[in-house]
Amino acid sequence: MDVPLWVWLATIGAMVAILVVDLAIVDHPWSKKSGPREFGMKQAAWWAVFYIGIAIVFGFGLWFVGGGTVAGEYFAGFVTEKSLSVDNLFVFYLIMSSFAVPKRYQHEVLLVGIVIALVMRGIFIALGAQAINAWSEVFYFFGALLLFTAIKIVRDNVKQDDEEKDYSDSFAVRMVRRVWPVTDEYHGARLTVKQGGRRHVTPMFLVIVAIGMTDLIFAVDSIPAIFGLTQDPYIVFTANAFALLGLRQLYFLLAGLMDRLAYIGWGLAAIMVFIAVKMFLHALHENNVPVPEVGIGLSLSVILGVMVITVVASLLSSRSSIGRGSGESEKSEAATSGGSGE
Repeated sequence: MDVPLWVWLATIGAMVAILVVDLAIVDHPWSKKSGPREFGMKQAAWWAVFYIGIAIVFGFGLWFVGGGTVAGEYFAGFVTEKSLSVDNLFVFYLIMSSFAVPKRYQHEVLLVGIVIALVMRGIFIALGAQAINAWSEVFYFFGALLLFTAIKIVRDNVKQDDEEKDYSDSFAVRMVRRVWPVTDEYHGARLTVKQGGRRHVTPMFLVIVAIGMTDLIFAVDSIPAIFGLTQDPYIVFTANAFALLGLRQLYFLLAGLMDRLAYIGWGLAAIMVFIAVKMFLHALHENNVPVPEVGIGLSLSVILGVMVITVVASLLSSRSSIGRGSGESEKSEAATSGGSGE
């Protein structure tokens, strides 16, 4: 799809305006005297619905302007990137738990993380588009990278029950600690403070470093995934941007469900493998090998189907586990009361 420069500028300008309005409405009520408020579930739900709504409206706008294929590529990319963003939220959750970030400051950390992610993904999109135009065999590399990502997701899910990674002791954080002294406590949302005549970084700065490194890793994973669905830079960018917008509201909305979405990682791994196969087939087709290609309709159906199945399976599994836990608790209480009665 040939997109003029003014459309790119208008799209980026509109997204910046949405973020400014978000900040003005959500952050304006804070005062220096009372400090930041905690983000409520009801507020998060309304904002999450708003952001998903504008992403869907944008997709139908693409359908009207560019046709069903363009819109299908956008929706497939948006669902994939949104799913990866939810997986990203799990890591954000672990990071902020490792650093014990006060809840009233978590939305600021998430905002910085989203901005860093947008910038990094913008850079990777530009590089990826140039690589695809110059070298069609790059799809083999992207496909291999997605297979590696799928293996990594499965490995992380297998290890999840055995050990939980401590992000407060990552390599990047250790490097920062070697260069600058770190305060023991948070100083609001400040990144640095002066103590004893020397500049110190705060734990908030370490959190931002950890979030930034996470964004870099996820950008490397997510950009090849969406290039496997569409090679249009405009669709790649908008699908990524709309998937990231509203991510901080979605974080607070899903905070209580983090432990219940146990199978979402497996679903993402399956999607990565599917897109990798699609990329290999496309690369072979580009090199005049007579192989079938996977259409965007099938891609969208598979992606939506896998995510629906994994989310429903996760919630059902969580519900049955809660039911078994409460049943065992009742039996234990009954046994205890019966024993005490004797």
